[in-house]
Amino acid sequence: MEGRLIIVTAPNEAGRSFVKLLMFKKLAFAVLTNSAQEERQLKKMGVEHIVRINTMQAGKWNFPKKEIGSVYLFENSMNLTCRFLQICRPLTSDLIYVITHGCNPQGIYRGLGADHVIYTLNGEVGFLLNG
Repeated sequence: MEGRLIIVTAPNEAGRSFVKLLMFKKLAFAVLTNSAQEERQLKKMGVEHIVRINTMQAGKWNFPKKEIGSVYLFENSMNLTCRFLQICRPLTSDLIYVITHGCNPQGIYRGLGADHVIYTLNGEVGFLLNG
């Protein structure tokens, strides 16, 4: 993970808590979003690198030039999480985690490139950064 940019989505409180942990640990990361409202909220939190994309226009995605490391996708919508998986899998050979509190089939996420599907009730997944 050293020297690589972490990609994370933060559409819910669990994701935003994870972003705060990344900021606290001073790790290099960028937040991926498709929402102007979420982008504003992230800026208020102090997030420096936000990649806002139109998930339907692949040619206009503007990712940072730094090498991409691990990806942490916090599920808010199964459809959007699947789309983010399709976007992120070609960008990295590192691990991609999907963090969910729902019961969506993990096979769908794994089929789209997720290495791990983490089920959590309280959203606490800071332990993933200890590896």
